[in-house]
Amino acid sequence: MDGTFGPGRRLVIDQLGREFNISSVPWRESLRRLEAEGWVEIIPNVGAMVKTFDTDAWKHTMLLLARLEGFATSLSAQNLTSDDIAHARTLNTEMGDALANFDTGRFGQLNREFHELLCSRCEDARLNDMVISEWARAEVIRRSAFWYAPGRALASITEHESLIDLIEGGADAEMIETAARRHEIKTVDAVLKYDAERDGR
Repeated sequence: MDGTFGPGRRLVIDQLGREFNISSVPWRESLRRLEAEGWVEIIPNVGAMVKTFDTDAWKHTMLLLARLEGFATSLSAQNLTSDDIAHARTLNTEMGDALANFDTGRFGQLNREFHELLCSRCEDARLNDMVISEWARAEVIRRSAFWYAPGRALASITEHESLIDLIEGGADAEMIETAARRHEIKTVDAVLKYDAERDGR
C-alpha cells in the first residue's frame, strides 16, 4: 500500500522469507489473501506479482468508494462535533496551500485525512473499514491522478467547502450522501474526460 513493492514487482516467497526472516507458510497465506483482495496477481509458471492497475480499475474502485463514502458521510454527519467541523475546514485550507506550493504528495495526504474525518463518526465499524480499505486501494492506483485531470484538485477544494457547509447547516442525510457521492464521481468524470481527450490527439 505504501508503494515499497510497486506494480509489476515479482514477489518471490524464498526471497521475501530471507529478507524478513518469516517462513514460507505465512507468505503463501498472505499472497492468497492479497490475490483475493485484488492487490496481487498469481500467474502460472511465473509466480506472484504486484498487480498493475489501469484507469479502468481506478474507475471501478472510485465508483465503489463514492457509494460507500457517501453513505458513511451521511451517517457520520450528525455525530461530527464543532471541533471536527473546524478541523475539516483547516484540512481543506491546508490542501489549498499545498496545491499553491505544487506539493501534490501533501495534497493527497490531506485529502485522504479530510474524507476519512467526515466518515469517522458513522458508528458502523464495518462500513468504516470498507471505506478505509477502498481509499488505500485508490491511493495506490491514483498517486498522480490529479495530474491527469488539470484543475480538478482546485475544484475539489470548493466542493469540500460546500460539503462542510451542508453538514454544519444540518442538511438531511440524503442531501449529504448525494453531495459526497457526486464529489467523488466528478473526479472520475474529470480524469476519464481528460484521458479521452489526450488519446484523441
